[in-house]
Amino acid sequence: MSPTGADDAELQTFVQVMKARHGYDFGEYAPASFKRRVRGLCRRANAGSIAELTRRIEREPAFLRQVLAGLSVPVSEMFRDPWVFELLRREVLPVLASYPRIHIWQAGCAHGEEVYSLAILLQEEGLYDKAQIFATDFNDVALEEAAEGIYPAAHVALFAENYRRAGGTGSLSQYFHSRYGRIKFDESLKRNITFASHNLGTDGVFAEVQLILCRNVLIYFNDSLQDRVLRLFRDSLVNKGFLCLGSKESLSNTSVGGDFQAFDAAARIYRRRAPA
Repeated sequence: MSPTGADDAELQTFVQVMKARHGYDFGEYAPASFKRRVRGLCRRANAGSIAELTRRIEREPAFLRQVLAGLSVPVSEMFRDPWVFELLRREVLPVLASYPRIHIWQAGCAHGEEVYSLAILLQEEGLYDKAQIFATDFNDVALEEAAEGIYPAAHVALFAENYRRAGGTGSLSQYFHSRYGRIKFDESLKRNITFASHNLGTDGVFAEVQLILCRNVLIYFNDSLQDRVLRLFRDSLVNKGFLCLGSKESLSNTSVGGDFQAFDAAARIYRRRAPA
């Protein structure tokens, strides 16, 4: 790997090429974590430097998919932080039940574990038939895997325990079938889920929703991009709509802090204020 100074210059060129040639703008990602991911991508791609990685992107169009897969952060699990999902079930879904149609945006859905968790909550609370979930990510590889709904069977024990702690009313196994060391979630859970490519850094509002979940994504953005994304979320929510962030994220010291009130500060669930 190149010395640190050269690394920084090569990283800047990499960012410029990704934006100019492919329209992906990583210029406002948190520098330290973004550099770690690019370095990790170099190792996995057997590239000796960031400059070599950039040359491959320019020469090999098919290589872009591998790059995007390596730069996103598709790390999740079903019912991650079960107490948050239990609170959504107990406190938020009863409010959403008052709407004739429920529209939910799962932003940065990665491989889809939290999307299926949300679908199960809606199903068990009798709300799935009038709900529509928009599951988005900029990583097309992760989106394809999310749409398949296939996960290693080795994860089932963790998923099932999280489901139980989130207030599950049955057995998680009723929602999937297993074969050859993998589990596949039932197609019935997918019928009201739309998986779509959306880049939080560049794309705009595409739907009006009552609930947005974007958990542990903003931590990878710098302050400017965080503010941009939070304004996008604000503008996508109906009045008194809900925003659920990750455990390390909050609206403190952001440009939209005054547009929300804490619904449950510990769970990082906020509610959009009605305009004055």
